Amino acid sequence: MDNRSKPWHGIMVATALPLRDDLSVDYGRYAEHCAWLVEHGCDGVVPNGSLGEYQTLTHDERAKVIETAVETVGGARVMAGVGAYGAAESRRWAEQAADAGCGSVLLLPPNTYRADERAVMEHYAQVAEVGIPVVAYNNPYDTKVDLTPALLARLHEAGFIVAIKEFTGDVRRAYEIAELAPELDLLIGSDDVLLELALAGAKGWIAGYPNALPESSAALYRAAVAGDLETALPLYRSLHPLLRWDSKTEFVQAIKLSMDLAGRHGGRCRPPRQPLTDEQAAIVRAATEKALAEGLR
Repeated sequence: MDNRSKPWHGIMVATALPLRDDLSVDYGRYAEHCAWLVEHGCDGVVPNGSLGEYQTLTHDERAKVIETAVETVGGARVMAGVGAYGAAESRRWAEQAADAGCGSVLLLPPNTYRADERAVMEHYAQVAEVGIPVVAYNNPYDTKVDLTPALLARLHEAGFIVAIKEFTGDVRRAYEIAELAPELDLLIGSDDVLLELALAGAKGWIAGYPNALPESSAALYRAAVAGDLETALPLYRSLHPLLRWDSKTEFVQAIKLSMDLAGRHGGRCRPPRQPLTDEQAAIVRAATEKALAEGLR
């Protein structure tokens, strides 16, 4: 049963996308993965994010991924990634998500254009017109556009966004956002600052590592937002060697390798992503095997 008051709250897993040996999308396995995540403590899924390799998908593949997620877990549990070069394309994807029944969408600024504040406001205004709740995504490392607390406050005051996925890792921003836009929901955007942002009042977590270890990740999140440090801190210390991979360039490959080791299907990535180096794979493997040996699942 979904007890969240808003569909973007709780643990929303940025889903890894299972590919066959020929790198085609395995929709059946994707549906099974979405269902498994919800069955093991997560609140919903975020298809077509960077972890879902959306940049490498065709139009038809990207649409079918959303449809598969909605059919499997229900629209209220799906936050569709609608990142694109500009507002026209993002708006089309938001319309597709709304038509499919998604509860919300996740929207980057223009993702290959260094937009100024005017361009960012117009981008979010155009997508907001669709009428589906928009969660902004601040990832200035990839987009070269920083959604500062002041800009987020403007976007929220204008009615363009309901929440922010904050990926910078700068936990100080949580408090400034709360001061400037107290009704804007903060969502944890990088796994390795989960505890800090949960204690700062986050309402949700757009998560990576639950793809491999959903039960322990859910236990960590729920303890953290409840302020139960006696439970949360030992879990956080145990999981952090893995969680910090979510902020690295090779996060998709790392999470997929951990999934394989945990008995899930992680598998390959599409180019331009290459397999982890032997050194990287050894680090991920050792951390994953240690977590599994400690009973984390």
